[in-house]
Amino acid sequence: MNVTDLDTRPAASSAPIEVLKSVCRSCHGGCGILLHVQDGKLVKVEGDPDSPLNHGRLCPIGTVTADLVNHPQRLKYPMRRIGPRGSGQWQRISWDEALDEIAERLGAIKQEYGPWSIALGTGTGRHHIRWVSRFGHALGTPNWCEPGFAQCFHPRVNTCILTMGDFPVADYTGGTPPACMMFWGHNPLNSGPDGETRFSVREALDTNPEIIVVDPRETELARRAKYWLQLRPGTDDALGLAFLNVIIAEKLYDAEFVQRWTHGFDELAAHVRNFTPEWAEPITWVPADKIRDAARLFARTKPAMLEWGCAIEHTPNCIQTIRALSMIPVLTGNIDVPGGWVFGMKGLGRFPSLIEKLSPEANAKRLGADQFKLLGGEGADLPAAHIPTLLQAMREGKPYPVKAFLIFGNNTLTTMANSKLVYESLMKLDFILCADVFMTPTAELADILLPAALWPELDQLAGLPTVAANVVLANQRAVRIAESKPDEEIFVELARRMKLDSCTESVQDVLNGMLKAGGLDMTFAELTKLGHVTIPFRYNKYENEKGFKTPTGKIELYSTRFEAMGYAPLPSYEEPPESPISRPDLTDKYPLVLTTGGRIPFYFNSEHRQVEKLRRAHRDPVVEIHPETAARYGIKNNDWMWIETRRGRIKQKARLTTGIDPRVISAQHGWWFPEEQGPEYGVWKSNVNMLTDNQAPFDPAMGTYQLRALLCQVGKVEAE
Repeated sequence: MNVTDLDTRPAASSAPIEVLKSVCRSCHGGCGILLHVQDGKLVKVEGDPDSPLNHGRLCPIGTVTADLVNHPQRLKYPMRRIGPRGSGQWQRISWDEALDEIAERLGAIKQEYGPWSIALGTGTGRHHIRWVSRFGHALGTPNWCEPGFAQCFHPRVNTCILTMGDFPVADYTGGTPPACMMFWGHNPLNSGPDGETRFSVREALDTNPEIIVVDPRETELARRAKYWLQLRPGTDDALGLAFLNVIIAEKLYDAEFVQRWTHGFDELAAHVRNFTPEWAEPITWVPADKIRDAARLFARTKPAMLEWGCAIEHTPNCIQTIRALSMIPVLTGNIDVPGGWVFGMKGLGRFPSLIEKLSPEANAKRLGADQFKLLGGEGADLPAAHIPTLLQAMREGKPYPVKAFLIFGNNTLTTMANSKLVYESLMKLDFILCADVFMTPTAELADILLPAALWPELDQLAGLPTVAANVVLANQRAVRIAESKPDEEIFVELARRMKLDSCTESVQDVLNGMLKAGGLDMTFAELTKLGHVTIPFRYNKYENEKGFKTPTGKIELYSTRFEAMGYAPLPSYEEPPESPISRPDLTDKYPLVLTTGGRIPFYFNSEHRQVEKLRRAHRDPVVEIHPETAARYGIKNNDWMWIETRRGRIKQKARLTTGIDPRVISAQHGWWFPEEQGPEYGVWKSNVNMLTDNQAPFDPAMGTYQLRALLCQVGKVEAE
């Protein structure tokens, strides 16, 4: 379906139309957008042609922003649950009543059990995510979480900061196109994460670079690639080590850069000597000669860019996988160069998370921090709680009880692994607060439900790409629907009601402070007139900044920080805990490998399934299966089929394709059915997190659990 097929024509009116510049936050991509407002209503949206991130284009989700904002099913006023949890019985209350009750309930729990007995949860990478931890820190609790913090993006951020002193991003705005692009566990044509939008990628592809794709699925990018490495899900670490073996053994590395600016090359070279393509072939299912050819192409083509995605962060060896992959651009000299990996200009000051407000006692109470130091301890850029440990504290009171959970913009039952166990954990709580835009299966479990504002209804800043902040954009309020309130304002009002000593300043004051800290001589109100500011770019910054921000001043191939924390200083391979190799005892019952998480261009994770124009484009959950495998189980194209793991069973519609290995299936995530009857809304039918695992073993540094490369069985759903 084409973006132009989505009709967003405004209703007829004689009132003047005001056009406001903003930034789309329907995902965390950050496309510049023009909001057309008439009679206080959002009537039309267009891409901002001046934006360096999308040059006037919008994806299907951004195009239907007006439909989303004006949707009749929006939550419009605060509500209190009056029946049993999950009964769907609600009573409308005022904002004052809601905030007073929340403050009273939280105050009582804090007094009896300590502030750490209150936990906060949020969704991925949106305008309010940092405000969740900010309020938690002001409240005195270190226990905040986000489903992707150990499973998406932040493993890469924390690992790269420890290894390189900063987080590198792909250089799409500097004017030099990459000569080679390697897409590893990432399909940005269907998504636009963190300011590296799908449009930036398409513009780079228009310059005809060499393309390498590492993916179990034959995506559009895989079809365009010179080398498509169709690996077995969960074996990215082995493939990465084989790349390093080829680059070092064949002396394809940038000798000058490696000698001057890396630490531990000799140790790495000795470490990967036996990780040959021939060693990797039976593990990864990728032919050795193809591994070697792809590694040579990347190493010999300048500049080369690695585009990596969260697929590499879905197994318990994710940190060492990231370490291995990050060394490929480093060894080949593609660091902080035009068209390669670059470190950002930091045009936006660091968000004031208020973590300094936590007492030593509270910091020590962060669940999982003592074990998973890259997630919640000294190796974390922004420490967070370990979700499985947090859920255990909810269910069992170990190591201490968690009594309240404050959920902001997250449909927890669809976005956390092992959904049945998540449900059991939530049902044990004394108090649940949920702020969301629509009623969801998770919201139905709340005690107090608050109507959150969508991004066209609030003021916020975006520094993109995330962490780099080369472009600073203003997200400005254009409309307000009913009694909706921005999450940020909710936190401020709660902090004031609870008489906290921080988190009480206005949202505008915080935004102005961040602009000042980033060196921009303007207020938020002034930035809204411009829409965005692009920071002039400099390359090879380490040359003039006395190296890299690591203990050795170099990129640490052998990591002194990892070694000091008790973790392996060199990358390694580890078989996923549930796979044909590690658990051959399960393969008779569960003979297939399940991969999950492939992006759908019409939805963002579990969102937007209420919007009919998007739903028409992708009506049902889809599982990709090879025709030979499907025939073996009597499954035809578009049949509903069962997918079962040791944790549960769901059904999705079969899409037969030769673009997947006969031993693998790929199921979509985030599915529930807003059109079905509440309070469950079909959350147990097709939700892939019914199948995923949140139990040990975990990544020893990050606490990551297994979301893909799991063992499963399939079957046809007979007529019901």
